[in-house]
Amino acid sequence: MNRYTIIDFETTGNSPKNGDRIIQIGMAIVEGGTIVDRYSSFVNPEQPIPLFIQQLTGITDDDLKDAPLFEEVAPELLKRLDGAYFVAHNVRFDLNFMNAQLDASGYEPFSGPIIDTVELARILLPTAEAYKLSWLAEFLNFQHDNPHQADSDAEVTAELLLYLFDKLESLPIVTLQQLTELASRLYSDIEVVLNDTLTEKQRTIEPEGNHEVYREIAIKRQDELGDPTPMKEAIPFQSAQAEFEKKMAEIIPGFEVREGQSDMMKQVALAFDTNQHALIEAGTGIGKSLGYLLPGVVHAKNKGKPVVVSTHTIQLQEQLLQRDIPFLRDILPFDFGATIIKGRSNYLDLTRFEQQLFRVEEDNYDTILTKAQILVWLLETDYGDVEELNLSSGGKIFWQQVKSDAAVSANHRSPWFSRDFYHRRKRFALNADLIITNHALLFSDVINEHQLLPAYQQAVIDEAHHIEDIATEFFGVKTDYFSILQGFVRMGLKDGDGIYGKVNSILKDLEVEIEDHKAEIDAYVKTILGDLDELFRMLHRYVLKNMNRSNEIGRLSYRLSDESGAAWEAIQEAAHRLVFYLKDVDKALKKLEKELDLKEDELTREQLNAVADFKGIHSSVLEELAKVDYLLLNENENDVKWVEIDPKGALNSAFLYSRPVEVGNVLSSEYFGKKKSVLLTSATLTVRNSFDYIINRLGLEEFGPLVHYYESPFDYSEQARLMIPTDLPMIKDVSDSQFVEHITDAILQIARVTRGRMLVLFTSYDMLRKAHHRMKELIEHDELTLISQGVDSGSRVRLTKNFKESEDAILFGTSSFWEGVDIPGEDLSCLIIVRLPFSPPDNPVFQARSERLKESGGNPFMELSLPEAIIRFKQGFGRLVRSQRDRGAVFVFDRRIISTRYGRSFVKSLPDVPLLKGSVEELVNELDLWL
Repeated sequence: MNRYTIIDFETTGNSPKNGDRIIQIGMAIVEGGTIVDRYSSFVNPEQPIPLFIQQLTGITDDDLKDAPLFEEVAPELLKRLDGAYFVAHNVRFDLNFMNAQLDASGYEPFSGPIIDTVELARILLPTAEAYKLSWLAEFLNFQHDNPHQADSDAEVTAELLLYLFDKLESLPIVTLQQLTELASRLYSDIEVVLNDTLTEKQRTIEPEGNHEVYREIAIKRQDELGDPTPMKEAIPFQSAQAEFEKKMAEIIPGFEVREGQSDMMKQVALAFDTNQHALIEAGTGIGKSLGYLLPGVVHAKNKGKPVVVSTHTIQLQEQLLQRDIPFLRDILPFDFGATIIKGRSNYLDLTRFEQQLFRVEEDNYDTILTKAQILVWLLETDYGDVEELNLSSGGKIFWQQVKSDAAVSANHRSPWFSRDFYHRRKRFALNADLIITNHALLFSDVINEHQLLPAYQQAVIDEAHHIEDIATEFFGVKTDYFSILQGFVRMGLKDGDGIYGKVNSILKDLEVEIEDHKAEIDAYVKTILGDLDELFRMLHRYVLKNMNRSNEIGRLSYRLSDESGAAWEAIQEAAHRLVFYLKDVDKALKKLEKELDLKEDELTREQLNAVADFKGIHSSVLEELAKVDYLLLNENENDVKWVEIDPKGALNSAFLYSRPVEVGNVLSSEYFGKKKSVLLTSATLTVRNSFDYIINRLGLEEFGPLVHYYESPFDYSEQARLMIPTDLPMIKDVSDSQFVEHITDAILQIARVTRGRMLVLFTSYDMLRKAHHRMKELIEHDELTLISQGVDSGSRVRLTKNFKESEDAILFGTSSFWEGVDIPGEDLSCLIIVRLPFSPPDNPVFQARSERLKESGGNPFMELSLPEAIIRFKQGFGRLVRSQRDRGAVFVFDRRIISTRYGRSFVKSLPDVPLLKGSVEELVNELDLWL
C-alpha cells in the first residue's frame, strides 16, 4: 500500500539560495485512502520575518522566538517521509526548500518519488478556472480555515489528493492506459499509481459509464439530435408574456413587473411580427436579455424558424446560456431548443487529435500535459469548445494542431465525422429555436456567403454599439510575415516534410514520376521565402523612417496614401515579384493535385485525408498571399491602408492592414437589406438622447427603424457621484511626466479612502505604463495592490479575476476595459477616467472617416469624434453601478468636461447623477463622508 506524505512550508521568501528559511511546517499522512497522521510546528528561522510575509501568513516574530530550529524538527520530517511519496501543491517549491535546509543541517536530501497536486489537478480537473489551492478548496467545498498557514494548507492538499485519486479511479480503462503512456514525461511520479489503478480496474467488469470508446479513445456519449416539436397552434405573444409574469410572481416574493422590461418585450415582438428593424437602448438593470429572449423564443416557435442572438463578449454568451435561457425554460409552458455556435477554431477536431495523440517522441512537457488534459476532458465535454479548458501558454500552441480548421478538418470521409464537435454544433443549430453566436461569426457568415449559420430572417444584436468596429474589421484585410510563413510551414514546403512530404511519398508509392516537379517547387519556394523576408524588412524600414505615432499596444503605425519615391517603388517591385513566383508555385502544386485526383480510387482512407489536408492548406496559403497583392498593389477608394511595426520586434515584423472607410452601405445592402427584422440593443446607443448617430453609421436610414429608450431603474442620485477635480492640470499645459505625477498623486489619495477597489481607465497605453511605474513607487508602504493591463501578463478576463480576488486592488486598463468588464458589488467602488475617450486623431480609420466627412461638407468633430467618445464614456460610466446595491464614485480627471461647450454633452448623456467640483482634497473628503 502506498504512503503519501503531504507537506506545506511557510517561508521567509521564495529563494533558499538567497538565505530564505522555513518558518512553519504542516504535514498530513495519507494511507489506504484516509489521513492517518498529522504534524505541524513553527520553526525559528534565526532571522526577522519580512512584513509582507507576516501580512500574508499572520505569523509574527513573536510566534517564532521560542520555536525549535529546523535541525531539531528534521527527524520528525524524515521519519514521516521514509518510504513515502513527497506530495505538495507546487512540489518543486517545497522540495527545494526542504532539501536546501536538510543539506545545511547535515542530512541527505530527499530523493524518493514525488507528486505535484497542481499538475494532477490540471490533468484531472481540466476545466477548473484556476489551480491555486484556495480556489480549488472553494471549488470543491473543502473547509480551508487558514490559507497560507502550513497546517491548514497541508490538510486541504491531502483532501485534494484523495479527491483526485477518486477521480482517477473513475476513469475508463482505455483513458488510464493512455495516461500511463504519457506519465513518464510528467513531473509527478504517478506511473506506479496509474498501473495500480489499472490492475485494480482490470480485475472487475467495467460498468457501462456515460462514455463510449471509439477508435481507442473514450468520449462522453452525446445526446442524439431530436427533431424539434412543432407547435400545434400559434402562441399569442400577450398570453406568453402574461404567463411569464404570473410565474415570476409565484417564484419571487414581492415581485413587481419591471415596466421597462415589459414594454421592451412588447416592442421586440411587434418588430419581429411586422418585419421591422428596431433600435432599443436599455439602461443597466432593465433586464434586457429576457426583454428580447422571450419574444424571440415565441416568434421562433410560431414561425418554425430560428432567431439568432449575437453578443460581443463571451461573458454575455455565458450569462444567456447558463442563467437566462435555463430560467426561461423553467418558466414557459412549452419547450424550446437553444444552442451556441462559435467560430470553427474554438472546437476540437477529433481526427487531428487522434493523429497527434500517439506521436509523443518530439513532444515537450506542455504538449504532454495538454494531451492528458484533453483525454480527461473528452469524458466531460458536450461541446468540445476550447473556452472550457484551462490551457497553459504551451497548451494553446498545441491547440493550433488539433483545432477544427476549414482547410484540413473532418470531411464526410473521416471516421470521426458523425462525432465531430463542429459539425454536431451545426446540426444542433439547424433544429434550434434560438442560436447564440458572436458578432465575429455573424459577419464571417456574411462574408462566407451564409455557409456558417443556418438560414435565418430575425436576429437580435446585443452589445450593438460594437457593430461598426467589428464590421469594419471583418470587411477589412490584414496579413504579416509570420502568417504567410506559417502556411508554408504547415504545408511542409519550408523543410520538405509535413503534409507536402506525405503527398510526395504517396505519389512515389503510386510510381508517379515527380522528381522534376519536386525540384521545381523547392526552387520556387526558396525564392519566395527569401523575397517574402526582404519585402517585410523593407516595409519595416519604411515605417521606421516615416512613422507617425505609436498605438495602444506600443506598435508604430504609418498610413499609406499616395506613396512615391525610390523606397516605395522598391517595395512594390518586391511585391510584384512575390506575386509572380506565387502563380508559378501554385501551378506546380496543382499539377501534383491533378496526379492525385487521377489515382483517387487507389488511395486508402488515410491517404485521402492527407490529400484533402494538402489541398486545404494550399488554398489557404494562396489566400494569405493574395492579400499582399491586394494590400500593396491595388487601389480601392473606399479603403484605408496602413502598416504597423513592432520597433522592438524582429526586422521583418511588419503588419499590413486595410479597412473600409465606411461600412454603413455594406451593412445596409449585405445584411440589413437581406433580413426581415434585426433588433439592435445596448445600454449605450444614443448620443444626447438621439439614435441618429448610430442609424447613420450603420446605414439604417432607408429602413426607418423603430426606436425605443428605457432608462435604468437604479437611483443614481443615491448610488453614484460624478466628481471633477479642478486643480489637476490639462495635459497640453504640462509635460507628460508632470501630468503623470499629478494624476498618480490624486489616484493614491482617492485609493486610500476607497481601500483600492478602483478601476482607472486610460486612453493611451504609453500613459498607463508611465503611471504604473510611478504608482508602484508611491504605494510601496501602502497595503494596495496594483494590476496593470499590458504590464502584468494575462488577458482582460484574467486581470479582472485577479482584481476581484485581491482585497485592496487598483486596476489600470486601456480601451478594452472601457466595457465588457462586470465587477458588481463591493469589488469596485471607484472609477477614474483619466481623459475623455476621444479616438486618437491619427488613427488611420478615424482619419480617413474624418476626411470623408469634411469632403461632403460635414463636421468631423461634432458628427464623428464627439458622438463616438460620448458612447465610450457612457460605457466606462456603466462599469460602476451594476446592481441596486452598488454605490460608487466616478472621477473625471479631464476638466474639458466642465470647461467646454461640448464637455456638457458628456454629462447630459449620463443618468441623473449628482456632479461635484472642487480640489482633489475637497472631493476626497466628500467621498470619505459619502462612502
